[in-house]
Amino acid sequence: MFGIKGKQKDSGFEVKKIRKDFPILSRKIYGKPLVYFDNGATTQKPQVVIDIINELHAKENSNVHRGVHYLSGHLTGMYEVARNTIQAFLNAKENHEIIFTSGVTASINLVAFSFGEAYVHEGDEVIISEMEHHSNLVPWQLMCERKGAHLRVIPFNEKGELLLDEFKKLLNEKTKIVSVTHVSNSLGTVNPIKEIIDIAHAHNVPVMIDGAQAIQHEKIDVQELDCDFYAFSGHKVYGPTGIGVLYGKEKWLNDMPPYLGGGDMIDRVTIEKTTYNELPFKFEAGTPNYIGAVGLGKAIDYLLGVGFDEIRAREKKLLDYATEKLSKIEGLKIYGTADHKVATFSFLLDDISPYDVGVLLDQMGIAVRTGHHCTQPLWDHYGTEGSARASLVFYNTFEEIDYFCEGIEKIKKMFS
Repeated sequence: MFGIKGKQKDSGFEVKKIRKDFPILSRKIYGKPLVYFDNGATTQKPQVVIDIINELHAKENSNVHRGVHYLSGHLTGMYEVARNTIQAFLNAKENHEIIFTSGVTASINLVAFSFGEAYVHEGDEVIISEMEHHSNLVPWQLMCERKGAHLRVIPFNEKGELLLDEFKKLLNEKTKIVSVTHVSNSLGTVNPIKEIIDIAHAHNVPVMIDGAQAIQHEKIDVQELDCDFYAFSGHKVYGPTGIGVLYGKEKWLNDMPPYLGGGDMIDRVTIEKTTYNELPFKFEAGTPNYIGAVGLGKAIDYLLGVGFDEIRAREKKLLDYATEKLSKIEGLKIYGTADHKVATFSFLLDDISPYDVGVLLDQMGIAVRTGHHCTQPLWDHYGTEGSARASLVFYNTFEEIDYFCEGIEKIKKMFS
């Protein structure tokens, strides 16, 4: 497609077959084949996910849980099967520890509000990291402002690795919860979350993990990690938009008050008093995104069919190949060089605006992200306002990386 330089590295992985599962990858942009390197923002959808969404809208649509007729009962069953699929995928102990939300942002807001109401008081402390997406920063700021608590921040080094010695210093008797990202969306850093969890638990502090950028790259076992909460979004893991998951240990979810009030989260309602439904429905007020949930279950089934060992090995080859190629481009600086990272590359090219880089790459059919990537404190650390970002997954190719690097070289010449 774009030359043959990386072609031999595709041996053992049927990338051509895989790419045929994703119809958007065959389209053209400005007359050029699409090179989709914006997977950190959202991943593309395989045909099986598109098909199930269309089929449900066309033939099965009905609100779940409250209907006695066939369509409602049938789709309720599919919705709960999707919950069981995700329980098995995460290896959660109970299926009622799986809460459907609209995405990671909603999941973190739920925990920040409800956990805050139950456990956080004036003068208490919450720990996050300096590399958090705004979705794992602003909700905790809001909670701290509401409760009179204080936010503490784990710093990171120039490679983009969290300083665990500094983390240990932050923990004290006032710490109520730690909330950190599994993988940095800007740097690609894979954080040592198991070690972070163990350190926090040694101080009897629960831990929430933002898994938005990790869930598509490796198999997650919440019992092995022993995390207290884990959140991810469907559209980051080849599923539909508007659907997400919050895993929470039963002991916390039982004690936390509801985040939203409305239908389905109630047990008994009177004018004077309302009692609440059991888990997981206590946190699923209103009509849920039942079609999104079923579509997410189908996306997970698809990934399990590809195999996470194969996905991990494939993406490691893409990471190594792209790192080597990009490192040879004079004037290109990569932000995020952690020893353990995914194939995400935030970069600046000489003194060229990342916006200009993104626009010019787009004219070549290459989709990247530009800006601060919703991590402004991270870029404050580096003294810049943002970057261009290329984020790769298993359906990307070595030929695309070659073409991408050739495009960067062309942009350099244009500005020289």
